[in-house]
Amino acid sequence: MSKANRIERLRAVMVDKQLDAFLISSPENRTYYSGFRGSAGYLWITATDAMLATDFRYTEQAEIQATDYRVVRIAGGSDWFDEAVSDSGARRIGIEDSAMTVSFYNGLQAKLGKRDPSPELVTTEGVASQLRAVKEPAELEVIQRAIDLADEAMDAIAAKLKPGLTEREVAWMLEKHMRENGADALSFETIIASGPNGAKAHHHPSDRKLELGDGVVIDMGALYDGYCSDITRTFVLGKASEQFRKVYDIVLAAQETAEATARAGMTGTDVDGLARAIIAQAGYGDDFGHSLGHGIGIAVHEMPGVGPNSPGTIEDGMVFSVEPGIYLTGWGGVRIEDLVVMENGSPRVLTHAHKRDLVEL
Repeated sequence: MSKANRIERLRAVMVDKQLDAFLISSPENRTYYSGFRGSAGYLWITATDAMLATDFRYTEQAEIQATDYRVVRIAGGSDWFDEAVSDSGARRIGIEDSAMTVSFYNGLQAKLGKRDPSPELVTTEGVASQLRAVKEPAELEVIQRAIDLADEAMDAIAAKLKPGLTEREVAWMLEKHMRENGADALSFETIIASGPNGAKAHHHPSDRKLELGDGVVIDMGALYDGYCSDITRTFVLGKASEQFRKVYDIVLAAQETAEATARAGMTGTDVDGLARAIIAQAGYGDDFGHSLGHGIGIAVHEMPGVGPNSPGTIEDGMVFSVEPGIYLTGWGGVRIEDLVVMENGSPRVLTHAHKRDLVEL
């Protein structure tokens, strides 16, 4: 994956916004624009220079991973920043305002305020992250592998669900399967929500034991070569009740409608509405309280947004989740989630774990 091309795309944005330099501080964008995967460091990009500043723990790693960058060791404090500003003569410096603490921002302002004239820190409203939303072909290959690892674990462990297992035990079984088959880590903490816990969209696995008749919502993902996957499936232990089948079929219809009818050029709000209308018409509109989806890539939640308040446009090359759900307090819930890529104007489903018919275990 060409980091040089990504740098040039960012430089084009800098020209458009009249920026002399861009300071990258978020871990995800640091990785995206440089290839460096250490846990600490900053990128300083100008029209003619690309610098990566990191501490002694990572300088050797940075030299190997960030071959398009000049690596500078942070000796302490922010002397590297002072030198970068002086060497470049930058007057307008773009910053990732959504990824910067108030204390760090105030510290930079204090340093710049001592200069005459004083350079300006310019908020950029996520433009560096927006460029990540459209995936390159090589990124799609890695994301597909991360998805496949999660799919395989979901199908394998679902077949082993039985009364008496705790939610924690199921979570470990999934993690173990993914790691043993090539995953580097989890994308996020696995959600296992059984019985009434299924009404909690982000329930943490507990010591509750699965019981006959339980619905079991499993939401998990694999991290592979720096990229995330995310999948949700809902199962029933034993025979599904009439209500469970009804709710499941509504959620599935909502998801498949969105996957079949979403189009490039729609806003995230438009796509969300395709599924939300199905659930609302069935009388469960108040029980679907989260967005239909989110972008995914280096981060498990990134652009594009796919929700009621997501005005950004969905374009070809964007990967995002489609995950409608219905949650009923005291009863449980159903959520079904796929990842799709917008391709040639329509979504192509990347997730292949079983979902079409409710699985009774």
